[in-house]
Amino acid sequence: MRNPLMIIVAAVVCLLACEKDISVNLQQQEEMLVVEGKFESNRYPQVILTHSLGYFSHIDPAILLASFVHKAVVTVSDSTRTMTLREAVVNVQGLGNIFAYIPDTSIPFAAFKGKPGNKYTLRINADNKSYESVTTIPQTGFQVDSIWWKLVRVDDSIRARLYARITDPPELGNYARYFTRRNSDPFLSSLNSTLDDQVVNGTTFEILVDAGIERNKRNINLDTASLFNKGDTVTFKFCNIDKATFSFWRAIDFAYNSNGNPFSSPIKVQGNVPGALGYWGGYQVTYRRIIVKK
Repeated sequence: MRNPLMIIVAAVVCLLACEKDISVNLQQQEEMLVVEGKFESNRYPQVILTHSLGYFSHIDPAILLASFVHKAVVTVSDSTRTMTLREAVVNVQGLGNIFAYIPDTSIPFAAFKGKPGNKYTLRINADNKSYESVTTIPQTGFQVDSIWWKLVRVDDSIRARLYARITDPPELGNYARYFTRRNSDPFLSSLNSTLDDQVVNGTTFEILVDAGIERNKRNINLDTASLFNKGDTVTFKFCNIDKATFSFWRAIDFAYNSNGNPFSSPIKVQGNVPGALGYWGGYQVTYRRIIVKK
């Protein structure tokens, strides 16, 4: 009788003998403009412009700093007015100083804030190319009725889950994205930050509000990342958005959650700035605040 172990060893040797080095020539993608533009209700717009980086590019702070696009001409218009955004150094909580295009509020009548129900056109001229995108700050949409918390035990500690009760109007086609802020931390989105009314149209329903996470961090504990601690002051930022903004962020969430999963379906992140990557989005914002008692 043959020794089974020897058969396995012989099979492994044969496989090793058949190994062949394979070189894959990955095509370099053309550098593209990346737009991250938002216009919230009762706030001024902000547009961040960068150049895209290769998927396998080495990334460090110097490379990220060099990716910002300078000296672009950026304007935002409604049906009657146009404001020019100027490049400035903006401090973003959690990120530090970055370059962004914002209106010059020191000049009277040179800037205007976002208003629900209005449509806004973003125009960009950068690197001798022109780009244009349109977004709307919704007039109506989901309404946040209330928020509350419940204590749960996880990892031998007591934490809290946050819930919200929301009412959807009878008209189909409402979209939203939400953020949370813990104490004085920055507003962060959760792993699944978007919702629509395809299933809940015209009803009052409850959602589980996951805590926002810092997506640049590694080794996130998914068992506790969505929870809050006793004593936290939580600010819930709920935003009604248009369909294009919803589709962009839903795809981003899906891509992030499926990263590294060999069984997930491929997805293309569809922005709403033709010729560029990214998005220009309007947000109708509502805030709610709650304290998780100790």
